[in-house]
Amino acid sequence: MATEPGAPGPSLSAAAPSGVDGVEARPGVPKPDPVLVVDGLRKTFDGITAVDVDHLEIPRGLITALIGPNGAGKTTLFNLLTGFEQLDAGTWSFDGRRLDGHAAHQIARLGMVRTFQLTKALRKMSVMDNMKLGAIGQRGENFFAALLPFLWSAQEQVIADRALALLERFNLHHMQDQYGGSLSGGQRKLLEMARALMAEPALVMLDEPMAGVNPALVESLLDHVRGLRAQGMSVVFVEHNMDVVMGISDWIVCLAGGRVIAEGTPESIADNEAVIDAYLGTRES
Repeated sequence: MATEPGAPGPSLSAAAPSGVDGVEARPGVPKPDPVLVVDGLRKTFDGITAVDVDHLEIPRGLITALIGPNGAGKTTLFNLLTGFEQLDAGTWSFDGRRLDGHAAHQIARLGMVRTFQLTKALRKMSVMDNMKLGAIGQRGENFFAALLPFLWSAQEQVIADRALALLERFNLHHMQDQYGGSLSGGQRKLLEMARALMAEPALVMLDEPMAGVNPALVESLLDHVRGLRAQGMSVVFVEHNMDVVMGISDWIVCLAGGRVIAEGTPESIADNEAVIDAYLGTRES
């Protein structure tokens, strides 16, 4: 459910839902209420397999971390699921609806949005205009309707109010008139996350949200990710910082060589030999 402009943000102290209690820690394990289901997803580049996922279910309403060594296929999997890459084989569904073959903008309109490892803020547009671009169903985007402001001016004000409320939530309201290019790397990450919420998504996919962020802003970003969960959204994020992964995740999926080699809670993944060998290094004797 969308938050009304100006309404207080979600409580960050809310406990995580128990949607994975009792779920077995193994690759491809079914979940009680998955928001995203992947079957037989394949992608190769010049004969090299980047993604080869037999079955994967993402639990609803939780924070799921996607980990793995460099080249494991994490970002490629993100790109496939969000329509930025075309798959070679397989199917996947979001909230019970098959979306393989859909374009990126169609997927976003259906409630599944993503951010990028390298932020996509439009540098020569103001922070506020960057935010407004994230809203969907804007009547003024139609060429003929754009000539008749009375058809969309009221909606434009609602969008501006929502954008300002989100900028306040992400502590960027004081920069609303500045160019996107004037923000620091961490502030651009915050802007991209805030802009994604303009689409009122059910699932948010974050590609390395902490990469290149000043340590002073990391905790703020983590609080905002927790806030998404507290607001009822599902979150999937790619991250290399294992302290972050273990501290914020409800469920973890580990990729290696494009395959899912392990799934489980943070506690089970920390002791998983396949993960240690593939990603964390050799276990000490």
